[in-house]
Amino acid sequence: MHRSRVYALLIDTPEADAADAVAFWSAALGVPAEPDSSHPQFTSLHGALPGIVTAVQSVDDAPRFHLDIETDDVEAETARLIALGAKQIARWLGCHVLRVPGGHLVCVLPVESDPELFAAEARVWP
Repeated sequence: MHRSRVYALLIDTPEADAADAVAFWSAALGVPAEPDSSHPQFTSLHGALPGIVTAVQSVDDAPRFHLDIETDDVEAETARLIALGAKQIARWLGCHVLRVPGGHLVCVLPVESDPELFAAEARVWP
């Protein structure tokens, strides 16, 4: 048995457009933009979606949105999503990157949120 929840919505933006995207989304959503000092490719948009981390991520790829799913068992959650039709395409910093039916990306990562929030909001899977 393991637990998981949607942790973050990432707005993936080509590097050359990242600063403009951060300014746009910060103003459009009416929230502050704060660069992540430990991971400079991320700029947080605090409070954009209550309970969900929202950030602009500078990428070497096409613009898109993707979800991060946090879990207390990365291998089990990855296997569950693969059984539902996802395909693992990469690993990055301890997370599994999956392409799900429809072509969207999902990253499965260890629990990042406050343990109490995770315990209160995570779904339990057999």
